[in-house]
Amino acid sequence: MSRILLLSALVAIGATSAQASCEANFSSQGVPLLTPLSYKTWMLFPKLDAKKALDRLASAVLAEGYSDMNVDKAYGAITALQETTGSGLPQTLRIVARRVNAGTRVDAFFSIQAGQVTTEELVRGSLCNLIAAAIG
Repeated sequence: MSRILLLSALVAIGATSAQASCEANFSSQGVPLLTPLSYKTWMLFPKLDAKKALDRLASAVLAEGYSDMNVDKAYGAITALQETTGSGLPQTLRIVARRVNAGTRVDAFFSIQAGQVTTEELVRGSLCNLIAAAIG
């Protein structure tokens, strides 16, 4: 029982440090309401297989309610759309999982069109939660 608790604690600590790194890598570009906004972040996962990561990421994207998802396994890329405003203007999500040495780097990009707004905190948290899904 104590081994299970210890293992659970280590997994939780790992997920927390993963979130911190993802959040530290977050950046944005654009002027709210005037230009399209783009957000990006990334995370490196040592010893994680890129194909397994891609499958887990695809499941997470669907679970978050994105539509029109396309998974390109040859390039390790996911693209999906999200339409939440009723305006008919979709927001675009792209995630790429690529092999780096013995691990996997996951990059996530989210863009919204001019005239739409959101908070950086919301996008940062959402992208980092999606990226964290790579480890299962």
